[in-house]
Amino acid sequence: MATDGVKIIDGDLAHDTYWSIMDLYDNNVEIETIKVQIPFVREHYGIEDDFYHEIFVTSYALAFWEIGELTKEVLEEVISVNKIGAGVKLWTEQANSKEGQARQKELNKLIKKISEPNSKIRKRKKYRKVTNFYIQVDDLLTFKLKDNFYRAVICNSIHQYRGECSYMLTQTTYKSRAKPTVEDLYKYDIAGITIGAGDDIKTIISEQPEVDKLWKLYSYIGEFYLGIENIGIEHQDFINLKNKFEVIGKLKIKEGFKRGGTFSCAGNFEKFEKLLNDYDDEKKILANKRFPVEILCE
Repeated sequence: MATDGVKIIDGDLAHDTYWSIMDLYDNNVEIETIKVQIPFVREHYGIEDDFYHEIFVTSYALAFWEIGELTKEVLEEVISVNKIGAGVKLWTEQANSKEGQARQKELNKLIKKISEPNSKIRKRKKYRKVTNFYIQVDDLLTFKLKDNFYRAVICNSIHQYRGECSYMLTQTTYKSRAKPTVEDLYKYDIAGITIGAGDDIKTIISEQPEVDKLWKLYSYIGEFYLGIENIGIEHQDFINLKNKFEVIGKLKIKEGFKRGGTFSCAGNFEKFEKLLNDYDDEKKILANKRFPVEILCE
């Protein structure tokens, strides 16, 4: 178990709890509906139940205090988990006494804050949505690197979240002195990874139709889900490198195969180029594999 940081909003569970509440709030969902969607209940995590419950309770309480809807029940539970001290104990054991003391200090600050009514209730935020996209979903883009070979990537999706917009580009194995066409790409592959599947075969195939064709390529693995490799470029960064790319047509990855596998970020073309040049090394490290365009794309 990783203890992450000692602050109230540190680590996956705290972030997920806090931002799940705030995302609904910012989308003008009624408070009572938010409480139904994200109920104040204790989950079972195993031997560290008290620790994770503390993380959940404190992040939940902070969110509802900020929006002016903290209840007496939630406040009392924060005080209760503070008395149990699971977090302080675990940070002390897995880190050191200073970390344990730091966690206790954060808990004390939280209780002091939320014990008083919030005089500056957080307003619902309206995040700007980008509409003037530089490229579109399913665009096939080609470009040259320093070696003067053409490469190709597919814009498989555009993500917008809390005012940030990112283009998700999927690598193909195309590499040639000749500029590619859409038809050329059907002879090549898409970079991805295999994701272990505990579901039954019928369920896997229903979520990713034709994935059984990919199992035959890697029969030693057994059944798996496919996760494609993505390089994310933010909208404000893309403006500085859009002239490096040329849209040569549309190549649509089937919806079932758009499940994310690995993710990297590129803020400039130099970083983007390095990610592509490092592909062979990263394939060894991250167990990346190749899957035929003719199966993955429409």
